[in-house]
Amino acid sequence: MSRVAKNPVVVPAGVEVTLAANKISVKGPKGSLIQSLNSDVTVVREGDVLLCKATNDSQQANAQSGTIRALVANMIAGVNQGFERKLTLVGVGYRAQATGDSLNLTLGFSHPVVHKMPAGVKVATPTQTEIVLTGSDKQQVGQVAAEIRAYRQPEPYKGKGVRYADEVVILKETKKK
Repeated sequence: MSRVAKNPVVVPAGVEVTLAANKISVKGPKGSLIQSLNSDVTVVREGDVLLCKATNDSQQANAQSGTIRALVANMIAGVNQGFERKLTLVGVGYRAQATGDSLNLTLGFSHPVVHKMPAGVKVATPTQTEIVLTGSDKQQVGQVAAEIRAYRQPEPYKGKGVRYADEVVILKETKKK
């Protein structure tokens, strides 16, 4: 059995988990999420604990049990506390402004970049060079952050661009004459 799947997932108070034939839905103060389950994995509830077990001894079922356990744990953490991803803009004239459900970016192009936020992800800009993305779905928050970063990735010579707050950009040395 997968080492990850051996660990039980604790369901905190205020979080409601519903198990169906091949779906699990989690509802909490920050929203609700639904995940379809693989036929190789069964999720069993024992009190306030969820256990993910492989239905057979195949390597595929073993791997899927660990994956489903991680997804369920992230769902419970997301509807309970939520997830946050921070981005910073490095470069002269690079700015960001959140307006409603869209993010207006000035990234040195001849035109402004407008990124529309999907449902479930909120954006805030505490300063003009900081972007904070929050939501209950970890995968969706990470995907939106990656899409925003892809508009202008940090370049290796000056480090200008959109980067994650905890990202370290290793700068290259310029060419010598």
